[in-house]
Amino acid sequence: MTATSPGFVGARLAQARKARGLTAVSLAEILGITSASISQYEHDKQAPRPELTERLAVQLNVPPTFFLREVTPDTHERATKWRSNTTATKFARERAEIRYEWLREIVEYLGSFLNFPALNIPVFDGVPDDFRELSHADIDRAAKVCREHWGLGTGPIPDLVVLLESNGVIVSRGRLNAEGLDAFSEWLPNDLPYVFLGSDINVGVRSRFDTAHELGHLVMHRHVSKKQFGKPEDFKILERQAHRFAAAFLLPKEQFFRELWAPTLDAFASLKPRWKTSIKGMIVHSHRHGLLSDTQYQRAMINYNRRWKDGEPSDDQIVPEQPRFLARCMEMILEESVQTRDQVLAELPFAQFDIEELIGLPRGFLSGANAEVIPLERPTFKVQTGERGGKVVSVDFSPRRGS
Repeated sequence: MTATSPGFVGARLAQARKARGLTAVSLAEILGITSASISQYEHDKQAPRPELTERLAVQLNVPPTFFLREVTPDTHERATKWRSNTTATKFARERAEIRYEWLREIVEYLGSFLNFPALNIPVFDGVPDDFRELSHADIDRAAKVCREHWGLGTGPIPDLVVLLESNGVIVSRGRLNAEGLDAFSEWLPNDLPYVFLGSDINVGVRSRFDTAHELGHLVMHRHVSKKQFGKPEDFKILERQAHRFAAAFLLPKEQFFRELWAPTLDAFASLKPRWKTSIKGMIVHSHRHGLLSDTQYQRAMINYNRRWKDGEPSDDQIVPEQPRFLARCMEMILEESVQTRDQVLAELPFAQFDIEELIGLPRGFLSGANAEVIPLERPTFKVQTGERGGKVVSVDFSPRRGS
């Protein structure tokens, strides 16, 4: 009788295959086996031979132990808020979803040692239960209340990603490998909100707007069901609402319009480095609030497309904001000898480069060899005895004044 791999978890094979962008047919062709065999393995109807398991691990770039780790099933209805749900392919969203599942496993691991910042997302009174009844005034008020709740004033926000992280939002940035799939977010039942930002288009103002857009979903659409979000007509409404929230949050009209010396392309371009928002977004925002008439708006967009069809000015000067919190968490548990690098890689069943990318570490960090050095502020912490016999580190991630 041919020996098989004991403890092989078919769901892990399905995860790795989808995460690497492979169909069952294409993976089978690479390995020289049938797609029916892949299906048998993924549905736990049969386990591969040990030598085939090794080949699967090499081909899918995961450690062999990856296939031995059980997958914790979701016990709640998933309601992920996808950007560009109508243009990204189902296959691309599926691939991104797997990487998001891996991120959540990593966060759960880090959370077994660390106390994360307390959740501090404002709750709004008087907001309609039905998102379709949200008025423009409601959305603008939501953006204003967020700024007031966090004491941001009416000026530009220095770093929106750090702001979210310091208020209890888990943020990750990585490749989504799909045109039109820019970002997504979700509230989990344990009151832990996630935002995943795509790094495929490396334009700072676009990524910043994506961050504000996902914040809008977290604030206004927490209880919108997956079924509602999947309806094309409802999806368009939800996206327009998040767009409006993002613009109102990034460009408070009282201060921004006070600084806008004229509603011209040159004036918008001059304010872009300060407000770190696209010129096109400023034009739309100005038209939305009556600073540009319909005719002026149309003329501005025509001139914009003629002038900057290959990209806006200052795009190369405004770098995308990077998540920092999870990277700092990993640094701390290593620096304080809570875990060693070998223990981390043994506890987390993923490829080293996947872990590093998902939590924002430089490539090679977990091997300690040839790692690119990226200086990060060291957070203050306190250490207590942990249930696992290690240490529990409480991270103070409040942004410093002036940061």
